[in-house]
Amino acid sequence: MPSDARLLLLDKNQVEALLRHDDVLEAVREAFVLHSQGEGRVFPLVREPLTTGGVFGIKSGDVQTQGLLGFKAAGFWPGNRGLGGEPHQATIMLIDPATGRPVCVIDGNAVTTMRTGAAGGLGLAHLARPDSTRLCVFGTGVQARVQLSFALRILPALQQVRYVTANGEPDAAFEQAFAQRCHISHATDRNAAVSDSDVVITATPGGGALFDPEAVQPGTHLNCVGADTRGKRELPHGLLGRVRLFVDDGAQARQIGETQWAPDTPCIELGDLLTGKASANRAPADITVFDMTGLALQDLTVARLLHERARTGSVGSSIAWPW
Repeated sequence: MPSDARLLLLDKNQVEALLRHDDVLEAVREAFVLHSQGEGRVFPLVREPLTTGGVFGIKSGDVQTQGLLGFKAAGFWPGNRGLGGEPHQATIMLIDPATGRPVCVIDGNAVTTMRTGAAGGLGLAHLARPDSTRLCVFGTGVQARVQLSFALRILPALQQVRYVTANGEPDAAFEQAFAQRCHISHATDRNAAVSDSDVVITATPGGGALFDPEAVQPGTHLNCVGADTRGKRELPHGLLGRVRLFVDDGAQARQIGETQWAPDTPCIELGDLLTGKASANRAPADITVFDMTGLALQDLTVARLLHERARTGSVGSSIAWPW
């Protein structure tokens, strides 16, 4: 048995130094395409509550033609805020499909953040009206920031951003982060902010409906990020019956996404738009929703990118991992 096998470890700082917005966008696009073409498989999801108050999940999959196999163990631990840490935690492992041996272990927090932002960006590129100028974002946390960052990259006509906070108070740090890229202001009336927006992004813990269904006007596009577990939601009851629904994975969206609340709603997978299997054919008055639950393939294509870049640049810690 090989006694000289090595395992590469990439920590938080190394991952953040290696990530590039444009590269992640292309890796996530590839993941959607592989999923649509059936070349990339997504295995059954694990997502379970813990007695500690956290939620633990495993997303896994493979691309057999590329020798790509792995999983992400991740979840949400709200108590981490009291420790001064991030509630979302994730670890990615790449595995050699020929031997089952681990190849690379990667801190997955930044990967999850950026690949989700990239997925949201692709949703905007293919579903939002290109002339959208006004955006409303719910949340000011890590995911709200990356979603807004990609939105400003993807939709150059965006000029006005309004944000809604859970406590109803302005977030000076959030405003400062985007003040040079758009006109940003705090919204105290969430329904009015939604009604006055071309694009709505919901990036909250998914604790309940964030606005009234009547607030959503014809022509609006919504990127929904927060519903990623059974029982979570951000959209109001009845809204999905009025929209054209797009998802990353139909079965997963019905299990843990916004679609769980209206599982019979017809939907189109975003990957099928990218491969031409389906067409959005967006009419100006259509309300579109992208229900984002996150694909294991997104984590794996980005992890492969990081692994290759780390090996080329001799980044990370290589440790002995003999059989």
